[in-house]
Amino acid sequence: MGWTMTNKNYFSNLGLAMRAGKLVTGEESVLKAIRSGDAKLVIMAEDAADNTSKKFQDKCRSYDVPLLVLGNREELGSSIGKEARVTIAVVDDGFARMLKKYRV
Repeated sequence: MGWTMTNKNYFSNLGLAMRAGKLVTGEESVLKAIRSGDAKLVIMAEDAADNTSKKFQDKCRSYDVPLLVLGNREELGSSIGKEARVTIAVVDDGFARMLKKYRV
């Protein structure tokens, strides 16, 4: 996936959400946020393992949490100033609305 202007804006806003403390990362933390109702949006890397992909698709569907699949694990991680990340949960309605409308 190449870096288009839309992608740069999207990943920049993801970083902004991280600095604001509105993201949860790590598989177990993201699952906990989904189950508790804190997750307003889940973002998953395109290169997630098949079993991880299925687990989060099923969990998001059953808890009615929007799921976006985009970027790779390195892009997601670097956009939030961390190492590679496969899943990220947005726990703020405002940031979730902003990130959902980009739909890169």
